[in-house]
Amino acid sequence: MARIDFAFGADQRLTQACQTVLRQYLAGQRIIVYCPDEQRLAQFDQLLWAVEDTAFVPHVKSEHTHAAAVAIVMVQNNLEEALSKCSQHTWLLNLSDDCPPSLGSVDRVLEIVSEDEHDKLSARARWTVYKNQGHELKAHRLGALA
Repeated sequence: MARIDFAFGADQRLTQACQTVLRQYLAGQRIIVYCPDEQRLAQFDQLLWAVEDTAFVPHVKSEHTHAAAVAIVMVQNNLEEALSKCSQHTWLLNLSDDCPPSLGSVDRVLEIVSEDEHDKLSARARWTVYKNQGHELKAHRLGALA
C-alpha cells in the first residue's frame, strides 16, 4: 500500500504544487504529475516554468521521447503506462479532483488541497477512497511543515 500525504491549506493549489515539485526535484525525487484536465495541466506546466526566478525544473509530458530520463513527468492520459516505466521510488502528485485510476508501484502520493470549498470537498472524497483501499494516510497543514 502507498502512503498518501494530504497537504491542506494552500492559497493556490497549482502554485503550491509547483513549489512542492521544485522542493522535491532539488531533493532528487522523481515525480509523476497526474492531471486528466488538459487546461489545468497546461496551467501547471506554465507555472512550473516560473516557480522561482533562478530555478529550472525540467519537466515533460509522458508522451515525450525523453520522458524516461526526466525527473518530472506530466501525465494526462495513460497513467498506468507511465507508472509502469517508473521505479518504485517514484512519487505521484495528483492534481485531479478524483483519485488516480491506478497507483502502480508508487510508494507515495502527494495531494495538495487549497482553501477552495470545491477543492476541500473533492479532497475529502479522495481521502475516503484511499482509506477504504487501505492506504496509509497523513494530513499536513501547510505552514506547519518544516
